[in-house]
Amino acid sequence: MPSSSSASDYDPACLPDLLPLYYRRLFPFSQYFRWLNYGGVQKNYFLNREFSFTLKDDIYVRYQSFSTQNELEKEMQKMNPYKIDIGAIYSHRPNQHNTVKSGTFQALEKELVFDIDMTDYDDVRSCCSAADICSKCWTLMTIAIRILDRALREDFGFQHLLWVYSGRRGVHCWVCDEAARKLSVAARSAVAEYLSLVKGGDETVKKVVLTDPIHPFIRESLTVVEQYFPQYALQEQDILGRKESVDKVLALTPEDILFTIKELQQDFQNEKKPENRWELIKDQASRKQGKKGHHFEKEIMLQYCYPRLDVNVSKGVNHLLKSPFSVHPKTGRISVPMDLKELDTFDPFTVPTISLICEELDRPRTGEEEEKVEDIKEKENEKDAAERRKIRDYKRTSLAKYVKHFDQFLDEMARLWKGELLRKSDLQKEF
Repeated sequence: MPSSSSASDYDPACLPDLLPLYYRRLFPFSQYFRWLNYGGVQKNYFLNREFSFTLKDDIYVRYQSFSTQNELEKEMQKMNPYKIDIGAIYSHRPNQHNTVKSGTFQALEKELVFDIDMTDYDDVRSCCSAADICSKCWTLMTIAIRILDRALREDFGFQHLLWVYSGRRGVHCWVCDEAARKLSVAARSAVAEYLSLVKGGDETVKKVVLTDPIHPFIRESLTVVEQYFPQYALQEQDILGRKESVDKVLALTPEDILFTIKELQQDFQNEKKPENRWELIKDQASRKQGKKGHHFEKEIMLQYCYPRLDVNVSKGVNHLLKSPFSVHPKTGRISVPMDLKELDTFDPFTVPTISLICEELDRPRTGEEEEKVEDIKEKENEKDAAERRKIRDYKRTSLAKYVKHFDQFLDEMARLWKGELLRKSDLQKEF
């Protein structure tokens, strides 16, 4: 999957010129505020939220906080951050944390978040390494989203999951349900541990060990992996092709049945097709039914395909995570919300870059005349006018479909807020 022209047209040196335009005319502030204000159900929720900005030359500004959407907008348009991170909701306003008595400034709530980064899969992908990605290994992100989204919804009962492309080589998940935002560090750790299967660092050869009976969650996850494994692992990564790849796979077969490896190596002499070699491995595993290590073919599949979480990101309430609609300074791509209905066709290389959407703004508009009439009407109410103009601006760019998806996500949450606000007003009336 070659990078698209919009990506190759991006020049990091132009970022300081593009960011002011992006924050002035394209960043979806009203949706952004609507999200982080959560319907105003809880008092001071937005006010006590930490924002962190990374400025030019890696200048890092933490504990920023804002009272209103307007204040956030003005500050972002003044500072033009290269990167925006979102932190926790604190007991006090983060920008006044130095004035608060020591020990009383506490992180209280935050979305439950997950961070999946392609570099954590370097030991099992042969196509790329480090920060590089391609269409072959991107399948790993698709698998990760499928597995985690199902588990968070069905096993934990969460409903409001915002999946976001990081802008370069990974994905983030924001679980926005009220119950998720209120979880303690211990509860977050428990969820992260439940979802973690691949254990051990570089020195650990066998990173997945299954025990009987296999947990229903692992069975469900295997169902997802099995859909992608033949095409992804056997064909595209060719894990049973070259000798070094084959040895790596065979090293995951149980030590107490070493003759299995010898048998398989023997069989592989006569069988070169990856699909048939995989059938031979499955056949060996089924013959060991009831013996220790007889799930080894499942363990191989999970080690090569199962999501690899950075659990520390999920455990901490005060951990910062890159914000949706932030720009990735290296690739220029916007960190966009992902529509899971189109997950299998999501292509990170077609995600708009800041240079592309700024250029789209300059293209001549259609219906210029009608707009002039609209502009006259708009002058009657300046604030609304600016807001409407911004809506019209991003709608003329490739960013539009991602903002639309974000809007739909917020509409679903808003139905809950409405109920909450009604309940609160009813309770007040009872006094």
